[in-house]
Order: sequence, then structure tokens, then C-alpha cells
Amino acid sequence: MTTLDRKIKLIWDFRGPVALKTAEHHEKHLKEFIAIEELALNITGFEEVNEMHSLAYMVVDETNMITVRDTLKPHRGELYSDD
Repeated sequence: MTTLDRKIKLIWDFRGPVALKTAEHHEKHLKEFIAIEELALNITGFEEVNEMHSLAYMVVDETNMITVRDTLKPHRGELYSDD
């Protein structure tokens, strides 16, 4: 995989007793953003880390990462692999 082909997983963390519901709802907004911005990738999701920590995520091409990051302000990011 070359640098231009890399995909970045942008992550939003939610904590507390309603973290899972919040992450699930946040994913809906991420899907809306992808549709409005007509982004090439449509990879989103949410996960429960434990009962007090959940996360929502979206995957973007590295070329779009800075624009999306500055607009949506994720808490963190990591390289994404669909293996």
C-alpha cells in the first residue's frame, strides 16, 4: 500500500452510561456528512469498548483526512486496514 492509498480511521470516543447510544447516534451524523460531501468511502461504525466507553468512527482516504479532521474534530485517528 502506497502512502496515497492509505486510509485513516477517525474516531470519536464517548464515555458514561449512555456512551453506546451516543456513539450509535453519532454514526448517523457521520453517514449524513459522507452523503452531503459525496466522499468516496462509506465506511462507518460504532463499537462498545466496555459499558462506560463506546466509540464511533469513519474511514477516509488520507488525501481527505485533514479537511474532514478540521471539520468534524475527531478525538483521535489511526491507520485503517480492511484485512
